[in-house]
Amino acid sequence: MSDLQIGLIALGVLLILLVLGFNWWQDRRVRRKMQSHFPTSEQDPLLGAGAAAAAGGAAMRREPGIGDAPKAHPEQPKPVDPGSDADDAEEPDPACEVVIEINFAEPVRGADLLPYMQSLRQVGRKPMRVFAETDQRRHRARVHGGESYASMQLAVLLANRSGPLTAIEWSQAWARAQDMAERFDATIEGPDQQAVLEQAARLDDTCAALDTQVGLTLLLGAAQPAAEVLNVARDAGFVADGNRLAWPAENGVARFTLARADGAAFDAGMGGIERLYLLLDVPCSPADSRAFGRMVDVGRELAARLRADLVDDQGKPLADGSESVIDERLQVLFGQLEQAGLPAGSERAQRVFA
Repeated sequence: MSDLQIGLIALGVLLILLVLGFNWWQDRRVRRKMQSHFPTSEQDPLLGAGAAAAAGGAAMRREPGIGDAPKAHPEQPKPVDPGSDADDAEEPDPACEVVIEINFAEPVRGADLLPYMQSLRQVGRKPMRVFAETDQRRHRARVHGGESYASMQLAVLLANRSGPLTAIEWSQAWARAQDMAERFDATIEGPDQQAVLEQAARLDDTCAALDTQVGLTLLLGAAQPAAEVLNVARDAGFVADGNRLAWPAENGVARFTLARADGAAFDAGMGGIERLYLLLDVPCSPADSRAFGRMVDVGRELAARLRADLVDDQGKPLADGSESVIDERLQVLFGQLEQAGLPAGSERAQRVFA
C-alpha cells in the first residue's frame, strides 16, 4: 500500500471522526437546551422497575370494546391572566411528550400567532400542545392576543391508544414548526428523529402492558325509553360525558362510564334501550381499593331499578366473590401504573391512555 493510499485512508478516518464529534456536540447542545425547559428527575419513570414488572406480569392491552376510551375531566391548572408577572403552572411533560422549540428573531405579537394555533393541535392521531415564552420571560400555557412572544414550544404526545408516534406524524409536527419559523423569522430546534421514535416505542410498550378495561352489561329485556333510563342513571350519580354518562370521583375524574349499546347519546331520542354497558377504564380511573366492586354495586342498583339483568363482559352472571378477586388483581395493576410513572387517573395517564 502506497503512502498516498495510507494518507487518504487516514484523512477519511479523520473526517469521519470530525463529523461524529460535531453531531455529538450538536446533540448535546440541543439536549441541554431542552432540559432547561423541563423539571429534572432522578429516574426515567418509563424505564424504572415498574416498567419491567409490568412487561413481565401485567395483563395484555385491551382496546375499549364500545368505541373510544371514556374521557375524564380532572381539574386543569388555571392559566394566569394575560400580562401577569406570574408563570402558568401547566408545562410540557417530558415523560410522554417531545418538544420542538421555535425561537423568534424578534418578539411576535400573540394576535399574529393566534390564526395558526388551530393547525398546531394535532398531527395524525397524536395531539399537540402549544406553550410559549413572552418577551418578558414569562411562561404561558397558551398564546394570548395581547402579549408578545420570544419563543414557542410544540409538545407532541409520544404515544396513545393509536400506538407510538410514527415517523410520518413526527415529520408533520416538524413541518408545522418549520412553517411557523418561515412565517415569523425563527429558528427551530428539537431532538433527533430516531431518538424520538425509540422513546415513543418504549412508552407504547409500557402502556400496552398496563392497558386494561373491565366491563359489565345490563340486559334490560323489553326496550325502555331513553329518558327513563337517563333519569335513573342520574339519580344513581352519573353525569353527562359526551355520548356516555360518567360516575365521577371526588376530583371529577370518571371512575367508570355507562353507555348505550348503539353508541347514541342518552338524550338523542332514538327509540328504546335494551342493553347498557358499564366500563371501568383502569389506567384512566383513580386508584381505588374497590374499583370493580364499586362499579358492581352501582350496576346492581341500576339493574334493580331498570328491571334488568347484570352480567359480565362475557354475558355470564357475576359469580359470588368475583368482586374481591378482581379488585385484588386491580390493586397490583394500580401499583404497576404508579411505579411506571403513570398513576391511574392522573393527567399523564389520561393523555397516553386516550
